[in-house]
Amino acid sequence: MAEPHEVIADTIEVERYELLQAPLYRFDQSRRSFLKLMGAGMAILLVAQDVLAQESGSGGPPTSIDTDRIGAWLHIGPEGAVTVCTGKVEVGQNIRTSLAQAVADELHLALDGIAMIMGDTDLVPFDRGTFGSLSTPAMAPQLRRAGAAAREWLLDLGAESLAVERTALQTIDGRVVHARSGRSLGYGELTEGRQLSRTIDASTVLTATGQWTVAGRSAPKVNGRDFVTGTHRYPSDITRPGLLVGRVLRPPSFGAELITLDDGQARGLPGVAVVRDGNFVGVTAPSEPMADRALAALSAEWRQQASPVSAATLFEHLRATAVSDHLYADEGDVDTALASATHVHAQTYNIDFIAHTPLEPRAAVAEWSAGAVTVWTGTQRPFGVRAELSRAFDLPEEQVRVIMPDAGSGYGGKHTGEAAIEAARLAQATGHPVRVVWTRAEEFTWAYFRPGGVIDIRSGTDAGGSLVAWEHRNINSGGSGIRMGYNVPNQRIEFLRADSPLRQGSYRGLASVANIFARETHMDELAHLRGEDPLAFRLRHLADDRMAAVFAAAAERLGWASRHKIAGRGFGIAGGTEKGGYVATCAEVEVDGTTGKVRVVRAVAAFECGAIVNPLQLRNQIEGSMVQGLGGALFERIGFAQGRIDTASFARYRVPRFSDVPELDVVLVDRPDLPSAGAGETPICGIAPAIGNAIFDATGIRLRSLPLAPRGLKV
Repeated sequence: MAEPHEVIADTIEVERYELLQAPLYRFDQSRRSFLKLMGAGMAILLVAQDVLAQESGSGGPPTSIDTDRIGAWLHIGPEGAVTVCTGKVEVGQNIRTSLAQAVADELHLALDGIAMIMGDTDLVPFDRGTFGSLSTPAMAPQLRRAGAAAREWLLDLGAESLAVERTALQTIDGRVVHARSGRSLGYGELTEGRQLSRTIDASTVLTATGQWTVAGRSAPKVNGRDFVTGTHRYPSDITRPGLLVGRVLRPPSFGAELITLDDGQARGLPGVAVVRDGNFVGVTAPSEPMADRALAALSAEWRQQASPVSAATLFEHLRATAVSDHLYADEGDVDTALASATHVHAQTYNIDFIAHTPLEPRAAVAEWSAGAVTVWTGTQRPFGVRAELSRAFDLPEEQVRVIMPDAGSGYGGKHTGEAAIEAARLAQATGHPVRVVWTRAEEFTWAYFRPGGVIDIRSGTDAGGSLVAWEHRNINSGGSGIRMGYNVPNQRIEFLRADSPLRQGSYRGLASVANIFARETHMDELAHLRGEDPLAFRLRHLADDRMAAVFAAAAERLGWASRHKIAGRGFGIAGGTEKGGYVATCAEVEVDGTTGKVRVVRAVAAFECGAIVNPLQLRNQIEGSMVQGLGGALFERIGFAQGRIDTASFARYRVPRFSDVPELDVVLVDRPDLPSAGAGETPICGIAPAIGNAIFDATGIRLRSLPLAPRGLKV
């Protein structure tokens, strides 16, 4: 295994992911290509001026789809079946449904008339990945433009076929209708036997929000029955003829080097093969029990390199190795303003590493044929994994196909293709398809983590309690959500990279969770130092009406103005904006004075992300964010020492349980006058500072580190 390493994220306004991969195994392969057959029908080609979700770099990436057909988003088959292609993938956020709603609106079809092909690198346009809450603001308009172009084209074809004026036609329920004569033609009838294409630009007129008939309404999950009945096949369920089960020998600690290997006993087991290349050692077997037995039979000697950094010394290490990386704001004269401020408040906020803990660990099935490889794997970046496989095996990308079945969650943790490369390596060596599914311990140990961090904030207020200076320095955890959302004339906001002792990368909400926790805790401290209501203090420093609106909505739903003090109970509020969404969260907590146990009794979140596409889906996203954020707020943390993770199981790594979930109350603030933003990440940002502020309200104890109370609270 490679050394733990850094995966830097979000250093510019539109998220940039530099996935600095571990060294990959490289093998020689011959070339081959895929023949892509869509069948007869209509293909809509789109030329977009600026589609952030689809492009990375000025020249664009290599793609298995001809560059002249980069806009092949939509296919209408001879029977009228509409198939939509997108590089976005489904990892539980239900984007399959909302994207289908967008196309159904433009084509005037029922939702069940749309089929989606997602994340198959042989069939869909290049996509940087499913991250950054970009699917709704970037991909939905993209697919709407394709649908709108198809609709207009169908009207042209209908006018020609029916020999009527185009203006006399309508598209209704998958048909082009001439109401005056009662004649109509189905979409498939108009396109049957033809291969048609049209190039359009980004100026295509889309259906206005007020005229949506499918989007803007709650719709059940597409293919939802398959998930609840067990019919759906996740990446870990994929099977192929002659499939073998693979396991990989892991070193005992990070950076360990394999010295000797005795594999004789494993090779003697029936149907077992052992594959070794340098530090990589894997086994394959006909069944999971036999693969586990073969792995246990390997006898390895390792040279270990003990790391001096542990969870106990993490924050000191990050501060000692910090190097200035990006200055987000340097406005006014912060030093002078602080020197002349009536009151200066300086505090440090610490953030521990945490794990993604997806329901389905990393999984992949790999199959070789004629020198080319096909991999089914759970990843948020199918094209990124294709590039990793291409580099690992010295293959042209045209000879690598990555297929992403709807996977069992990711939360930003499945950007990389480790399991895919391992499965492909074992499959190549054995000549059989191989499935590799990481164990929970492997997922806890060898996946990357949400970065730990140290955040220093200094603020200055004048005699009236108004902010005059703000200095925010984030070490290591990232720049997402770092910008100041309150009015401060003098501010310096900076990100500093550091030497991370663990592999780190994207996590739901990225660094906005850390930055908003620090900022909203600090704002609460300032309000209490002045004896001012925390909500009132925030509102008088806000100029953003959208942020003020969600604060007001959350406070009203909680009953903030009428709350009253009860011993051991407290209320907190916090909020922020990120990725085009605005969230305000209120929390009511109860602290047991004897045991120190912290219980969140109630949590209210008000969220605004422009025009709401699917209210039910949005509510589910917000509630899921709140529950997941509860773990990072109260008890989730990675323990490590001597190059080893010591929280590599759910028995040792605490995640929220049913008994931890409070009463959840969600307020959806719809803004049909604004473009839709994503909702997968921003709602998680408010829960931790709201809980921390509520704990202070209940006990007078100010907590400035995440998790807040991993072992309860000493009161």
